[in-house]
Amino acid sequence: MRPRLPRLRVIVLAAMVVGTTATLGWHFLGPSGVAVELVKRSWRYEIVIERLRAESGSDWCDELPADARDVTRRLMADPSGRRAEPAEHCRYTQLAWRRSWIVKAEGGPEDRPDWPRPPLRMAAPGEPGGERLGRREAFYEIELRDRANHAWVCRVDPARWQQLRVGQRFRLPVDRFGTANCPGMYESAL
Repeated sequence: MRPRLPRLRVIVLAAMVVGTTATLGWHFLGPSGVAVELVKRSWRYEIVIERLRAESGSDWCDELPADARDVTRRLMADPSGRRAEPAEHCRYTQLAWRRSWIVKAEGGPEDRPDWPRPPLRMAAPGEPGGERLGRREAFYEIELRDRANHAWVCRVDPARWQQLRVGQRFRLPVDRFGTANCPGMYESAL
C-alpha cells in the first residue's frame, strides 16, 4: 500500500497543474469580456427649460454690454493700472437665459418615443420670468446583466436600439474597476 501514496501525490499535483494551466489559458486566450444578457431596453428624451433672469454685473462704464440696465456709476482708480486716471465704474443688471429645470419623457420598446410638452411661464417681452425650450437630448439605453447579477447600462444609437431584443447575449469588455466599454460590445453565441 505504501507505493500508491507517491503516485496519488503525483496525480493530484498533475491535476492542479492542468487545472491552473487551463484557467490561465482561458483567461488569456479565451474570449474577452464578460458574458452578459440584454434584460431591458429604454428611451429617455430630455429638454432643458431656460428662464430669463435679471443678473447683476459690474465693469468699466465704457465696456458695458449693450443690454445693460439699471446702471449706477461711481468714479474710481483702476486697480490693474490699465487706466492712468480715475474712471467711471458701473454696476448694472442684464437679462440672461439660464437653465432652470429639465423635463423628461421616458419609456420602453412598447412606447412610442415622443418629446415632452411642458407648460412654460410666459412674461412680457424683455421682462424676466419667462421660460423657453432649450437644448434637447435623446437617450436610447440597454441594460445588461451577467450571471452574478452585475448590471451595466449602455447608450446606443436609435437604429441599433430598434434591432436589439431582450434575451440577446453579448460579450462586454469591462475594466478592472467594473466600467463597461459599451462600444466594444459584440454579440456572443453563448
